[in-house]
Parts: sequence; C-alpha cells; structure tokens
Amino acid sequence: MADDSDVTAFLATVPDAQRRADAERLCELAAEVTGAPPALWSGSIIGFGSHHYRYESGREGDTPAIGFSPRKAALVLYYLPDDESLRARLGSHTTGKGCVYVKRLADVDEEVLGELIRAAFQTRNVT
Repeated sequence: MADDSDVTAFLATVPDAQRRADAERLCELAAEVTGAPPALWSGSIIGFGSHHYRYESGREGDTPAIGFSPRKAALVLYYLPDDESLRARLGSHTTGKGCVYVKRLADVDEEVLGELIRAAFQTRNVT
C-alpha cells in the first residue's frame, strides 16, 4: 500500500550518484507519461497509480499500476507489459519474473520505455 513518505527524500538516500540520477529521471518520465504523482510503496518502490488485484483464493490487495525501485545492481521496473516487440526496441535490459532490470537509463531508449510505462498504466490503473 502506498504511504505518505517523501519520494524526493527517498531518492536522495540512493548511495550511487548515477543510480540516483537515473532514478530521478525515471521518476520524472513515469510522472509525465502517466500523469500520476509518484508515491512510495513498501518503503522502496516508487509507484504511479493503483491496481487492485483479487485471486481466486479470495486474497486481494493493491499494488502500484507501474513502479520501480533503484536497487544496488539495477533499476528494477515492475508491472511492465510482456510486449516482445517493444522490449526488442528497448535497449540493454534483462528480465526476471514480472520485472525489467536496467543497469543505466542511458542504455535504453526512453521513448520505448515511455511506451511500455504508458501501456502498463492504461491496463493496470484503477484510480
């Protein structure tokens, strides 16, 4: 769930200067593309919008519609669509279960990244 923590203050705590600058730019890009303000989720994920989920088991909750975290090894982007045609044009990245990892923002095409963010937001945002 989103909390009231200050995203700017969180970003200021990222120790690596390049990762911090990339995270600040990614935060700007996501806000521009989605039109939603950033919010801190779970203490370390910067999210935009909200997505409510419900499993067949009855378990339900909320996640950001899209989100990212400036981890030590890479920027980790959550909830981007599994669109191979867009990802093929993205640039240098790796993927994991539901995540896209980007070591440096300069290594990816920001326009394509914006398209991925827009697609996820339009699909997942419920606010």
